[in-house]
Amino acid sequence: TTLSLVAYSTPQVVYDELIPAFGETAEGEGVSFKTSFGASGDQSRAVEAGQEADVVTFSTEPDMTRLVDAGIVDPSWKDGPNEGLVTTSVVSFVVREGNPKNIRTWDDLLEPGVEVLTPNPFSSGAAKWNLLAGYGYASDGGKNPEAGLDYVRELITEHVKVQDKSGREALQNFIGGNGDVLLSYEYEAITANKNGEELEYVIPDDTIKIDIDIATTKDAPPDAQAFVDYALSGAGQEKFAEWGYRPVNKTVLEANKDRFPDPPGLFTIEDLGGWEKVNAEMFDIEGGSIAEIEEEAGVSTAG
Repeated sequence: TTLSLVAYSTPQVVYDELIPAFGETAEGEGVSFKTSFGASGDQSRAVEAGQEADVVTFSTEPDMTRLVDAGIVDPSWKDGPNEGLVTTSVVSFVVREGNPKNIRTWDDLLEPGVEVLTPNPFSSGAAKWNLLAGYGYASDGGKNPEAGLDYVRELITEHVKVQDKSGREALQNFIGGNGDVLLSYEYEAITANKNGEELEYVIPDDTIKIDIDIATTKDAPPDAQAFVDYALSGAGQEKFAEWGYRPVNKTVLEANKDRFPDPPGLFTIEDLGGWEKVNAEMFDIEGGSIAEIEEEAGVSTAG
């Protein structure tokens, strides 16, 4: 059997280890893989347009919902004990070694002269989480939407000069010397450190919990579910944890709790109204509030 894995960009390093480890199990014997990694929204649209996929993993739920609506992923994909998640994370600030600009809080990002990197939210799932984290902080968890949007507007128009296509491209841009701080997942900095980059990261007191989704497609062979089950097993989740991803396997998470503390002001997408509401009101290209801010800043909303 050859399985096609279509994934968002950042966890490639994990799947490069997970796939051969699965191949050493009884369930994975004789199973080979074709893999594709890229910006989450782009990957989802590619599968919708016909790209072959047996296992899909995206960084935002709307990218999975797109495939449910297209009849490619079963509507019950979230019904299991893991609720469709393979890992979680939190939005953090990736900074230069020694944190020379002493960036600790969301307000620090708006200080004069601070240049922020974050990807384009219309191609990258990471970017949606980044902006929602800032919005949630400034709006007091969505209670004051106007204050939240004012914060996002100032951040984008005054401090974000470049919006790359994916979280991985934004990281490479930051490593290349651009920007003072990168908004990214906690595990991006941990992965960069493991790869020899001298970066630090700060988890602000108020930030959003990131949910990373995984599912098989309707026409996938049984081996695809066996691979997902392996990714959720203790062995699979340990590999994610080694690269800085927060496990959803409770036993593995408990064993790694000191590495992954919850910040005091952690909030969720449900606290902001859920993905359906947030996507329609903020990221709809025909009048979403953040879409309008991005257009004002001259950023493409075409994905």
